[in-house]
Amino acid sequence: MLRLEVDAADLLHTRFGVSPLFELGALLRKLAGLAPPGPFARLRPTYERLCAETDLDAVVALHTAHYGADFIGPPPPGMQQTWEADLAVVRETPLPVARREIAQALAQGPKIPDSVLRVLRSADVVDRLAAALESAWLALLAPDWPQLRAICESDVVHRAGRLGEGGWAAAFNGLHRDVRWHDGAIELGDRSAGARTVPSDGTGLLLVPSALIWPGVGAFADPPWRRALVYPARGVAALWEAPTGGGALAELVGRSRARLLVALEAPASTTQLAARLGLAVGAVGDHLAILRRAGLVRPARAGRSVLYRRTPLGDALAAQSPG
Repeated sequence: MLRLEVDAADLLHTRFGVSPLFELGALLRKLAGLAPPGPFARLRPTYERLCAETDLDAVVALHTAHYGADFIGPPPPGMQQTWEADLAVVRETPLPVARREIAQALAQGPKIPDSVLRVLRSADVVDRLAAALESAWLALLAPDWPQLRAICESDVVHRAGRLGEGGWAAAFNGLHRDVRWHDGAIELGDRSAGARTVPSDGTGLLLVPSALIWPGVGAFADPPWRRALVYPARGVAALWEAPTGGGALAELVGRSRARLLVALEAPASTTQLAARLGLAVGAVGDHLAILRRAGLVRPARAGRSVLYRRTPLGDALAAQSPG
């Protein structure tokens, strides 16, 4: 079990962040067979080609069943992190930090080919891994990133609402079945397995919703990286279970409106829903207007945004959707 101690100073500085690079790492783990690939199994041919043509197999070697090198997926500074900024952090990694994390990954993982070892032991290993990550991003994740980012942003809106209603304890509740708030700390994992405690440093905790870590959870606990907790974004199971909004619900309200109703497990804006479902913003607005008149959703202002959420009747109908 991992305990991340959180004091009053930490809570003052705790914030949310989204990381394109961490999501790419989670996707690579799935394509490498370390976790179920879900709907992204379609990318395996492209992934295998990249492993043959680039140094991507060296990147993958730094992901094991229970460890991932932090420097190839460092915690983001906040919600506005871009792919370009993420990659710049990787390229700036000091070689001693990279060497230490590479050694830790190799000690925990299976034996790897000599060709991969040569890459990981090379003097320009950081640049070579960064180049492989860039190729993987463009070919594997960039096309889906707007939709995945919208899922993560919707989760942050939900958590912020929980924070306003019940404080940080309420915001932490429900992050993941293996995450608990207990006695001044966030606990991850099985209590019977012994505990490692990471003391507070007063700089706050970074909470990172992820669309691709599902169904697991992860943490950054070692320097020089900021302490962070990575958890599945709310409603992301719908992505992996690939609900279509079909069946009787689609027959009743139409397929697109059924998809919107299912997607509103957490409050979301018109723009977020459009990005998440691959629909035009105008079409989403028209569908939401119909669902509102039918009493299935209602709008509420949150700062400068208008968020839609299901009504109790909408919840009851969405619960009947297959998937």
